[in-house]
Amino acid sequence: MATSARKTSSRKEPPSGRPIMPPFYGMAKRKKGTIKWADTCRKLEKSRSYWISTTRPDGRPHAMPVWGFWMDGALIFGTGRGTVKQRNLARNPQAIVHLESGDDAVILECDVVEVDLSDQALLRTIDRASQHKYKMPLLVVPESLLFRAIPRVALAWREKDFPKSATRWVLK
Repeated sequence: MATSARKTSSRKEPPSGRPIMPPFYGMAKRKKGTIKWADTCRKLEKSRSYWISTTRPDGRPHAMPVWGFWMDGALIFGTGRGTVKQRNLARNPQAIVHLESGDDAVILECDVVEVDLSDQALLRTIDRASQHKYKMPLLVVPESLLFRAIPRVALAWREKDFPKSATRWVLK
């Protein structure tokens, strides 16, 4: 895992297109009006809370808000050992990440990997980010786990100009 906190918004713009939706949504084929990846990354960096949706063993969804950090093209977030989220990710390491707003939507379809807590450089980077963003240190106790949600597909749109702004990126 990379340990730097370089911002993904500085990366080259990945290929974009339109979300796959039924025709009645009126999705235009041309890309005029789509959202820039760098703007989406800024929203991910600035967001205070992120909704993480995982799948229970019986297929039912489980959604919880978490604090986190957008770093190196992925969301870093924590949870406790034994939580529903952690147990779900142990069985099925995929999640949906959604920002708080439904009017200014950002949705990520992610593969999730556990972060190596022995990586002291990364923990220092995340601690600095926590001090800055949440005004508190990163809390790592024996029951803590950190995860990295790496997006495969990202979707974004603004309600005020939907479907014109609706954008889809395939990142992996």
